[in-house]
Amino acid sequence: MTEHTFKRFDAELEDIRSRVLAMGGLVEQQITSAMAGLASGDLQALDAVIKNDERVNRHEVELDEACVQVIAKRQPTAIDLRMVMMVIKTITDLERIGDEAKKIAKRGRAAHRGTTNPGEGITNLAVIPRIDLAPMAAVAVAMLRMALDAFARVDVSTSAQVARQDSEVDAGFKAAMRQLITYMMEDPRTISSSLDLIFIAKAIERIGDHAKNISEYVVYMAKGRDVRHIGIAEMEKEIAQG
Repeated sequence: MTEHTFKRFDAELEDIRSRVLAMGGLVEQQITSAMAGLASGDLQALDAVIKNDERVNRHEVELDEACVQVIAKRQPTAIDLRMVMMVIKTITDLERIGDEAKKIAKRGRAAHRGTTNPGEGITNLAVIPRIDLAPMAAVAVAMLRMALDAFARVDVSTSAQVARQDSEVDAGFKAAMRQLITYMMEDPRTISSSLDLIFIAKAIERIGDHAKNISEYVVYMAKGRDVRHIGIAEMEKEIAQG
C-alpha cells in the first residue's frame, strides 16, 4: 500500500470504530429507558424502546457491510484483520443486547397490563411482586460501558473485571428467581407478573453475558489470544502475559 492508501485505510477503521461506539451508546440508552419504563409504568417510553430496536438493527446491517467492504478492498492482516473480525463479533453482541432491551420493554408492558395508575410504578400494585431488578441492571450496564471503553482504548486490563461483574449479575438473577418463585407459591395472583419479571431478569443476565463477550474480544484483538470459555484466573494470566 502507498502512504495515501494507508491513511485512507486508517480513516476507514477509525470510522468503523466510532460507529461501533455510537451503536453501543444507543444500546445502553435502550436498556436504561426500558428499565425506567418498567419502574414507572410509562407505556409510551416502553413503546419507544420497542420501536427504536429498528435503529439498533440498522446499525448492525450497515456496520456489517462496512466491514465486508474493508476486507474486500484492503485485505487486512494481523492486528487490523483481528480488529475487523472483533467489530463483526461485537456488533452481533450489541444487536443481541438491543434485543434483550426490547424484551424488557415488551415484558414491562405485559407486567403493567390492566394497570389503572401506571405512574405509581409496579411495586405499588398488589398483584406484582415487590422486587427491584434495577441494581442488577445497573451492574449489567456498567459492564457494557466498561467493555465499550476497553474497545475504544484497546485496553485489556478491564476484561477480567468485566468477567467478575458477570458473576455478580448471574448471582442477582438466581436470587431474583428464588424470590419470584416464593411470591408465586404464596400468592397465585402474582404468577403472571412474576413470570414477566423472570423473563426480564433473564434478559438482564443475558446482557451481562454479551458485555463479557465484548470484553473478551478486546483481548483477542490486542493479543491474538482467545480467552473465551476459560476461568477468570486463567484469563488474568493470559492478560498478564506479554
